[in-house]
Amino acid sequence: MDLGIRGKIALVAAATRGLGLACATQLAAEGCRVAICARDKDSTEQVAKDMSSQTGSDVRGFGSDVSRVEEIEALLSAVRQSMGNPEILVTNAGGPPPGTFESTDLKDYGDALQLNLMSAVRLIHGVVPAMKTRAWGRIIAITSISVKQPIGNLLLSNMARAGLTGFLKTVATELAPLGITVNALLPGIHKTSRVDQLIHDRSVRENKSESQIHAEMIETIPCNKMGDPSDFGAAAAFLSSVHARYITGQNLLVDGGSYKGLL
Repeated sequence: MDLGIRGKIALVAAATRGLGLACATQLAAEGCRVAICARDKDSTEQVAKDMSSQTGSDVRGFGSDVSRVEEIEALLSAVRQSMGNPEILVTNAGGPPPGTFESTDLKDYGDALQLNLMSAVRLIHGVVPAMKTRAWGRIIAITSISVKQPIGNLLLSNMARAGLTGFLKTVATELAPLGITVNALLPGIHKTSRVDQLIHDRSVRENKSESQIHAEMIETIPCNKMGDPSDFGAAAAFLSSVHARYITGQNLLVDGGSYKGLL
């Protein structure tokens, strides 16, 4: 299927590894011109170079810490100057540290909100004016299965991503008449470095081997395996496509059937 987005400019945040990398790679494979960002400018530029060689598309890397207001502003300015206004935006950021109510310090709440809520809000505010002018845009936020089914020991992530979900649903309704769709992708357990770290943290906390924690995670997934990030990237590419014009305000689970609720 031709997704109809060849030549579109896409900006993907936190895209040097994991699910962000998978989304950026799939968009580049579909012929988008892709801007990726991460904190380490040198490694981001190298990932962009490798992705460009792999896909044949124009991919450029930018250093940016999306938890910082001034760095988001600088990122958006740099992308506009070197590539043009983004027509597709994938918001993403690394997760905050694990913890419970008892173990989480009050100062950590603000950091988590800046990282996992306000980074997306600021990026969306930055790209929407040009999307409105074109009467076309695709905004996709990578959130988590936790917005439907909170995950134990991830208090900060549960809180921040649920808040972002409320924001996304509200602006999706406001932007829909303008040709701009806003959706979220909710990953379950995928084989990423973030999940590797969570496995390690659980093994220490529960005094179990990492292999045992891994096996316990697999038991919760009806598909009986961890997700492949490339499949997640394909879902992002479809929501970015011309064929997804009538899909907005949705929270699409990509979780191998792990979510147990009806809605």
